[in-house]
Amino acid sequence: MTTVPAAPTASALRAARRRDRRVYTRSHPLLFALLAATRRRAVARVGGAVLVHGTGPFRQALTRIPLDRAAAGTTGGAARELSTGGALFDQEGTGHRASRRAVADDLGAAGVERLRPVWQDVLNRRLAPLRAGREVDLVALARELAGATVCALLDTRGDPAAVAAAAAAAAAAAVRDHLPGPRPPGTARAAAAATARLEALLAPAAGEATRPAMPAVLAVAAVNTTVAALPRAAAWCADAGLWEQAADDRLRSALVSELLRVTAPSPLLPRVAAADAELDGCPVRAGDRLILVARHAVRAHDEPPDARHPAPPAVAQLVFGAGTHACPGARLARAQLDDTLAALAPHRPVVLRARVDRSAALPGWRSLTVRAGDARRHPETP
Repeated sequence: MTTVPAAPTASALRAARRRDRRVYTRSHPLLFALLAATRRRAVARVGGAVLVHGTGPFRQALTRIPLDRAAAGTTGGAARELSTGGALFDQEGTGHRASRRAVADDLGAAGVERLRPVWQDVLNRRLAPLRAGREVDLVALARELAGATVCALLDTRGDPAAVAAAAAAAAAAAVRDHLPGPRPPGTARAAAAATARLEALLAPAAGEATRPAMPAVLAVAAVNTTVAALPRAAAWCADAGLWEQAADDRLRSALVSELLRVTAPSPLLPRVAAADAELDGCPVRAGDRLILVARHAVRAHDEPPDARHPAPPAVAQLVFGAGTHACPGARLARAQLDDTLAALAPHRPVVLRARVDRSAALPGWRSLTVRAGDARRHPETP
């Protein structure tokens, strides 16, 4: 007789959500308060910015409103600064399609299977201490996993740890340089220096060439989303009692989708309107800044993960964007989280300590220390 994993209790889900909220409230408290105050409206204007919370308007903003994909303060603008030629996220027409096809070959089904042994080796080594009852920092694991995957993806001989650190620094510097309002002296210079360090680490060896275009852009996207998502997903499993579902081959795929939905690794998508339009009755003018709140569009703030009754795929997929500019790394992200949960589940880890990363580009943990469940010793209360 097959055992069906028990559903998480309401109190466990509340504890998991309480811990996860800390990555927002302790790293971006003012921004989190503003978003929380306006989220009851699908679309809300705050000065020259339009905050988009609703599922339908979020999708419409990405697929039907002309966007200035090279504007400062947007994903495309940051990507252009990280790229020495072309850009995956802000191009249109034939150039954009060519870049997408090049990346699709490396991040499609065959590409992911080629890369899978790389991160599985990291998981095997990094999680070995759990079997001996020792502690493991899942953020350090995620950094190495992301760095090793990026180095294999780009055929570079750079050190995975150094690449991951440089990609995190470049992203954090780019965010500081694009925040509205006055910038501290030297912000732009620091962002340029961080990007230069990353590009130097990703440079191909003499006589070789990296296959994918825009290596710095891909490294920044892959490292920062992975380091944000994997530890937060594991914390949800530990706090909400989801390890039984993670161990179940029938449920794990749905659980992966749900955990990516509730963690929403890129919770905000900054865009700029290129033409006048309307969103849910709210006028949008050319040049308006659009703050697309993926976290709210996918109901991450009030609908906990439910592998038995997951959100519709069209909703869950919105954490990766929508339309022709959706993130091409969705398959890779799902595969890495699936393998990570499968490797962690036999240990039923519990969270011992968690520190928020206040300087990272994306909300996440600076460290998340776990130990196997059977070796639990007074874990921290979420």
